[in-house]
Amino acid sequence: MPTTRATSPRERSAVRSLLRLWPYVRPVRARLFTAAFVAVVASCVGLVIPLVLKWLVDGPVAGRDPAGVWLGALFLLVLGLGEAVLFGLRRWLVARPLAGVEAAMRADLYGHLQRLPVAFHDRWASGQLLSRGTTDLMLLRMFLAFPLTFLLVNGVTILVGVIIMLVQDLTLGLVVLGPAVPVIVSCAIFEKRYAEVARRAQDQVGDLTTVVEEGVLGIRVIKGFGRHRSQARAFRELARTLRGTELRKARLLAAILSVIVTLPEVAVGAALVLGAVQVADGTLSAGTLVAFLSTALALRWPVDSIGFLLAMSQEAATATERYFEVMDAEPETSTPTVSTVKDPTDPKTPTAAPSPLKDPTAPRTPTAAPSTPKDTTDLGLRFHAVGFRYPDAPAGAPPVLDRVDLHIRPGESMALVGATGSGKTTLTALIPRLHEVTSGRITLDGADIAAMSREELRAKVAVAFEEPTLFSASVGENVLMGAPDEAGAAELNRALAVAQAEFAHALPEGTDTQVGEQGLSLSGGQRQRLALARAVVGRPDFLVLDDPLSALDVHTEAAVEAALREVLAGTTALIVAHRPSTVLLADRVALLSGGRITAVGTHHELLRDNAEYAHLMSGTELEAAR
Repeated sequence: MPTTRATSPRERSAVRSLLRLWPYVRPVRARLFTAAFVAVVASCVGLVIPLVLKWLVDGPVAGRDPAGVWLGALFLLVLGLGEAVLFGLRRWLVARPLAGVEAAMRADLYGHLQRLPVAFHDRWASGQLLSRGTTDLMLLRMFLAFPLTFLLVNGVTILVGVIIMLVQDLTLGLVVLGPAVPVIVSCAIFEKRYAEVARRAQDQVGDLTTVVEEGVLGIRVIKGFGRHRSQARAFRELARTLRGTELRKARLLAAILSVIVTLPEVAVGAALVLGAVQVADGTLSAGTLVAFLSTALALRWPVDSIGFLLAMSQEAATATERYFEVMDAEPETSTPTVSTVKDPTDPKTPTAAPSPLKDPTAPRTPTAAPSTPKDTTDLGLRFHAVGFRYPDAPAGAPPVLDRVDLHIRPGESMALVGATGSGKTTLTALIPRLHEVTSGRITLDGADIAAMSREELRAKVAVAFEEPTLFSASVGENVLMGAPDEAGAAELNRALAVAQAEFAHALPEGTDTQVGEQGLSLSGGQRQRLALARAVVGRPDFLVLDDPLSALDVHTEAAVEAALREVLAGTTALIVAHRPSTVLLADRVALLSGGRITAVGTHHELLRDNAEYAHLMSGTELEAAR
């Protein structure tokens, strides 16, 4: 399963990636800066302890002053308690605001996913999106809470500690600083290698999440075909791959930690031996050596932590990249857009407008939407030389739809018939702008849908899709998704009656019954009837039904058709149909073939005069005749 990667290693900059978090961090910057300042003070308080030890050894201990020793012990206790309190205060300062940052980023991600076009969701695996909203955001919260602060705090601590050591004894200070260059070089190499492996691991987590999600949603298919072993093998392979990547990360981290820990320890050991010799020679006081070594040991954790702080920072940087790969995707605009290509057959349109269908590589030049008054001949739903090609289609592939011309008059219902794969569902998806037309235009009562906001358009058009999707909510909530916010029980009951879905009242809690994930607690026919009720509950001006009765039995289908005729009488409808019983709901029929509308007429006219239509209907006609 392919993963998504937008940034090549050469283009990648961890700092640049992490700076993109600033808009989310800015509202809580005061508390974060305060927390960082408190942590710096706490660390500096810890560095005062070696100076107290120096005074204690060279003063009260050397002078055999018990009262001074107790005073020094009191100073050490106060400093230790102060350091602990300050670090506790830092934790309190960052906990609540960073939880808010994570919540805001997660809400923005979810909201953005709702605004992204269908084409985006067609390309992306759901597990990749899910991992970005869970694992990646958790990594970012952890980075903001710990590494971000302590990279600064530890840097300041190391700088102050080194200055203290150099002041105590220049020679010993230079000995301890000896490993600095190889440690810095090792960290630079580690950072580059770890970044690539961290990105690979996070992408693999997304792939694994996709497999788990598909396995849960498709459990009936897996069990029905006895494929649980093959699915388990596929999962184990991905899990084994992820395990190998995580082990690679562990090896890299172990390598850098071995360098960071070993070299400074060797330097401290050398400083201890040299310092002991100087004390024995009388050129260095015992208190100074104690203070020096205590400072070096106080710097041990800030130095040792560099490895995993860098690792966490790299993981946060890749998590930020993955997050903004989604956030940078262009959403559907809520404001009206302009038609990109005009209908060359429209007398109001300049004839010089090129068609991208003739040249797939030709650039599309935006032009203004027509501002002329509505033509009464355009009332209803009309396709004007509409063409469509999927964005990821090969350059030389033929378009799915090519110069489709079709007019559904106000109050008329039109059945759309065609062979499997002819583009019927694609054509219906263009009406609510789930996909954008490649050329031509679609008008509702003479108004170009590209000149409408999506909110306005989707308030006029209701859709019942071929696959009836229900959400983990009550029956009533699922149906009323298709109605204005003020809709209530009356509209709900009417829609259920039209869709012959009164079974909802007999459920354990009536229309308040939770249908469960994907509505799988209901039968296919029940889900389809609820989806149909959702489409008609808002009394839309235009209705698009994609084979709405395919999962119904003969008797239920007849009852739904009878109720649906009343709805169709008051709306303009396009109905994708495969069976004569559904076709007969419509006033006229359009045949889609080769990406074009090749015939329009009544069912009986096309059955008599069009061989392709007769062939499409022949199997179901024979079944109906038996």
